[in-house]
Amino acid sequence: MAFWVFDLETQLCKRKSAFNNRGITTMNSALLTLFVSATVCFLGALPAAADNAAKVTPLMKKDLPNYPGKEGLMISVEYGPGGSSPIHKHEANAFVYVLEGSIVMQLKGDKEVTLSPGETFYEGPSDIHLVSRNASKTEPAKFVVVLLKNKGAPVVMPVK
Repeated sequence: MAFWVFDLETQLCKRKSAFNNRGITTMNSALLTLFVSATVCFLGALPAAADNAAKVTPLMKKDLPNYPGKEGLMISVEYGPGGSSPIHKHEANAFVYVLEGSIVMQLKGDKEVTLSPGETFYEGPSDIHLVSRNASKTEPAKFVVVLLKNKGAPVVMPVK
């Protein structure tokens, strides 16, 4: 099974956010680069098939001063035709918004749902994400995920 692969060419320090017109500070950029590098190393140890690997692009990371010890992270996820992710969890509140194509999601104890552009999905910190895949074998799918999590906690954790 494939797992998320970060696009290291996308650097947050070169982007400006609609939420922060001052951009990301050098310190935050350095921490983000370290965080993404560590995540890529961790994910590289997992079995992966390049033909259906998800492309994950970090879009924004922000400390949440009103919630000490918490941070927000926004990522985009792209599945190629037939792409998927293995069983995993986030230990975060994850809010998903579908941009393109259709995706199939299923949490442990729930039924599979197919989501189309404009539809949303939620994963709680204790949820096990059993199914996360592109519904199409011929068209790509893209969605945005906003994660509210403990500062420094891993973005994704594999589950056996």
